[in-house]
Amino acid sequence: MQDGQLKSTDALGAEILVPVKIIKEIPATRENPWSRIAVVDVAADDHEGETHVAAKDWDVVPASTLIHKTSFRWDNFTKAVKAMKYFPMYLKNTLILCFLTIIGTVSSSALAAYGFARIPWRGRNKVFVIALATMMVPFPVVMVPIYSLFRTLGWIGTLKPLWVGSFCAAAFNVFLLRQFFMTIPKDLSDAARIDGCGEFRIFLQIILPLCKPALMVIGLFQFMASWNDFLGPLIYLTNQKDFTLALGLQFFQSQHGGTEWHYLMAASTLVVLPVIVLFFFTQKTFIEGISMTGIKG
Repeated sequence: MQDGQLKSTDALGAEILVPVKIIKEIPATRENPWSRIAVVDVAADDHEGETHVAAKDWDVVPASTLIHKTSFRWDNFTKAVKAMKYFPMYLKNTLILCFLTIIGTVSSSALAAYGFARIPWRGRNKVFVIALATMMVPFPVVMVPIYSLFRTLGWIGTLKPLWVGSFCAAAFNVFLLRQFFMTIPKDLSDAARIDGCGEFRIFLQIILPLCKPALMVIGLFQFMASWNDFLGPLIYLTNQKDFTLALGLQFFQSQHGGTEWHYLMAASTLVVLPVIVLFFFTQKTFIEGISMTGIKG
């Protein structure tokens, strides 16, 4: 390729000749053997790069479109927060949702797991197997019936459908806590019963303090699930002020009909950062809870 003129098209699709000057030629490489690139300086009458220059067997790139020096733009974070009009409300809704779901999941799963692991009753193992079998039912199968139920209750457009279900105990969490409860010697419970303790007091004052690592694991799992949940808010929430962070990011991406990637990446970083920080400070407890679950002493 030499300096001169290249065939191109204007905005109407008509062929024109564009005078160019070759600044740099980038030959084909082993990673990209089918393309060669020529960085060109397009003439000033090219209407500021509106013309798309093309040449046979070459990818032609106007020099004005290349950025030779880059730097960190910390102001993108503040601009992204300002561009997301309801960012504080998104954060508030997400934190409320995470708090309620963690409380509901930990309390209900612990109670159910205690019943399966420490209290003998007829059909216990069969009911436990049925509970585990519900893990194989995908959410799309029950999505429409659950939506119809919440619509009948008048909860569509509120946060209730996103946290009420957490008080019904999740099968995986029940399984995880049951395995942990089974590692605790039953002599502790028997001694407490001899002293006159009821089952709820045994559960509250003896069992729960011994299974803090497992409860922390359940809480962390639920926090991550609620923080990153997109499908639930998308289905049940209708008012923008009730959106969570995950749904707010999607709305931020599409509200102007296009994506400002630098702002979107900055906002995504702000959303992901709390999860990373939380795991960094709780990783010791998290690993301890995972390693101890299911190991009988």
